[in-house]
Amino acid sequence: MMISVHKLFPLYRHWSRLRLQMSPEWVHLWFGFTSMIALSMYDNYKNYFIYVLIALYLSRNFFYLCQQILNLNLMLLVAQNVMFLSLQGCDGSVLLDDTPTMTGEKTAKPNNNSIRGFDVIDSIKSNLNDVCQGNVVSCADILAVAARDSIVALGGSSYSVLLGRRDATSASQDAANSNIPAPNFNLSQLLSNFDSQGLSMQDLVVLSGAHTLGFARCTIFRNRIYNESTIDPDYAASLESVCPISGDDDVLASLDDTPASVDTDYYQGLIQSRGLLDSDQQLYQGDGSDTDSLVQYYSDNPANFWSDFGTSMINLGNLNPLTGDDGEVRENCRIVNQS
Repeated sequence: MMISVHKLFPLYRHWSRLRLQMSPEWVHLWFGFTSMIALSMYDNYKNYFIYVLIALYLSRNFFYLCQQILNLNLMLLVAQNVMFLSLQGCDGSVLLDDTPTMTGEKTAKPNNNSIRGFDVIDSIKSNLNDVCQGNVVSCADILAVAARDSIVALGGSSYSVLLGRRDATSASQDAANSNIPAPNFNLSQLLSNFDSQGLSMQDLVVLSGAHTLGFARCTIFRNRIYNESTIDPDYAASLESVCPISGDDDVLASLDDTPASVDTDYYQGLIQSRGLLDSDQQLYQGDGSDTDSLVQYYSDNPANFWSDFGTSMINLGNLNPLTGDDGEVRENCRIVNQS
């Protein structure tokens, strides 16, 4: 995509205005952000100047809007979209609303009443369309950058993000239901699910560390706390007090002891048999398996976890991206473009 010269002048005006509003902290953040973008683009964006502007504006608006909502909700949205919400990879399909002819992913079993923050993505998209004077940045790219910046905002380390994805023109609830690992998967099923998408055992253990954030509904973990023998008894008792054996399906419990902080407490919890989901506890069974070793390693080495987490997130984001003439750049993230 090339941008004509006459369109650069109003964009430069916007950039100059935004630059005047920068604090020293923002200067450091923004230029760290764009230094990665310079080497991280698919072929959809050919003009470096325009994309620097877009990235700066996206980052600014993302952090501004996140001050007004729970970072946690947005992190859940973007992380779950990247992590297996569609067979096509990170394509923004989760943002599509249902239509009379399409049942999308928002109400798929793993997502229903779980992911929020769609209005924040809508606001970022609208602001970008205004400042770019047109429909330039895809919803998929917004999600990919928001995922990374959510992690940074909550205390995690940054990583490079390839940009230039295009958006899916359809979504499938059936695909989401079958493609997202279920909370009752055993280790063999988890490994098979990741392997089918070109991801390794290490990717599985590393990306499961995203459960350092967020909550799960009672209906998802009830069977584990009442019927499993691989859970710490004191932990199970504390969960029983908020999740009765019947009813109150929507009561929430945190996935680790620090649900609003990005850290490695998730792995420490698994070693102590305090994994909330059975699929999480499957990663550490105390039998000296390879996944046991990885869980112990990341529990003991937070810096190495963050380095590997960035690598695995890049692997996820690069799963069959829509580029070139595939897909589209949606004007509105909730609906496909009207022909």
